[in-house]
Amino acid sequence: MFTALRILLKIVIGFVVLSLVWVGLYAIVPVPFTMTMAGDLISGHSVTKDWTPLSEIDPNMARAAIAGEDSKFCTHHGFDWNAIAGAAVHNADGGRIRGGSTISQQTAKNTFLFQGGGYLRKALEAWFTVLIETIWGKKRIMEVYLNIAETGIGTYGAEAAAQRYFHHSAAHLTPVEAARIAAVLPLPKKREAVAPTGFVRRRGNQIARYVGIVRRVGLDSCLR
Repeated sequence: MFTALRILLKIVIGFVVLSLVWVGLYAIVPVPFTMTMAGDLISGHSVTKDWTPLSEIDPNMARAAIAGEDSKFCTHHGFDWNAIAGAAVHNADGGRIRGGSTISQQTAKNTFLFQGGGYLRKALEAWFTVLIETIWGKKRIMEVYLNIAETGIGTYGAEAAAQRYFHHSAAHLTPVEAARIAAVLPLPKKREAVAPTGFVRRRGNQIARYVGIVRRVGLDSCLR
């Protein structure tokens, strides 16, 4: 019994130390690869990405992400408990499943973990969310998010999305262009930002209207 406990303790301590080093490393160097990218390669897709500093991505992109994914990004500490509770109630009532994850949680998952996985992955996601909120801060979280979020089949990050959909750099994105990329984020393998129809068009137009509100109200103040 004591031997098993010692082994378990060593495993836990090793995991904590490894995760701290991993998060600390990614606080200063670009994230080179993710498990989601590996999944694309295994499926036979190529991977297109181009790491770009947050300062070189048009502010409209971050504002669109905040408008579309996490309006409380600058004020929460990694978790939006009201959104999580609301999603749980909505999903319990049936219908289309809705998530309550913040940009911080999505960044933790996309950077360090895998898609799916149930409660174990959620627990690991929470741990890494706490770490990146503590060690990285909001600007780095948004920078990583906008560089590794899947924005199309085999396409990752704002720069690759801007080049794919609009044939120019992410340094100059109109509110509409940024909003269309943001509208793709929840289901990037099934949605296109070019000539969108149906939900993507409606959602993109909605996010585009909110981009100006995010700027005026200061919902992106932690990124300025």
